[in-house]
Amino acid sequence: MHLLVAIQRSTYYFVHMFNITRQSLLYAAAQKAFVLAMVLSLFGGAAAQAQDLRLIMVEQAGCYYCRVFNRDIAPIYEKSTEGLAAPLVHVQLRGELPEGVTLDSRPFVTPTFILIGPDGAEIERLTGFPGEDFFWPYISDMIATAQAGLSR
Repeated sequence: MHLLVAIQRSTYYFVHMFNITRQSLLYAAAQKAFVLAMVLSLFGGAAAQAQDLRLIMVEQAGCYYCRVFNRDIAPIYEKSTEGLAAPLVHVQLRGELPEGVTLDSRPFVTPTFILIGPDGAEIERLTGFPGEDFFWPYISDMIATAQAGLSR
């Protein structure tokens, strides 16, 4: 008889602890969802503005620096603040430009990074890939300058 009571008590405590743990996990998930919703709503204006700018990367097959950029930088760029502000669009050197894009001149060196404004016009460009240490500050400055100009 005592064994049966002990098993029932153990089962009761196990179920009770399971319910508390489950409630804690659900509460934590709800908190994370709320925080995510708040962050997305706060940056909703930035997300809308992010679609205004695009960074076109002009590349071609066999380009060593294009391959290095796509391997080392592109995956990071997509997740960076720069990548959120100006999503990367890959274009082939001898291929068609995205619809509505007008350039000051046709690029002839790969890679060439061209910042495009909301009207589809070229804002600024970086010809070549001088390495990660130069790329990030230069692109960041290009985007910041463009955003300052757009917010006026």
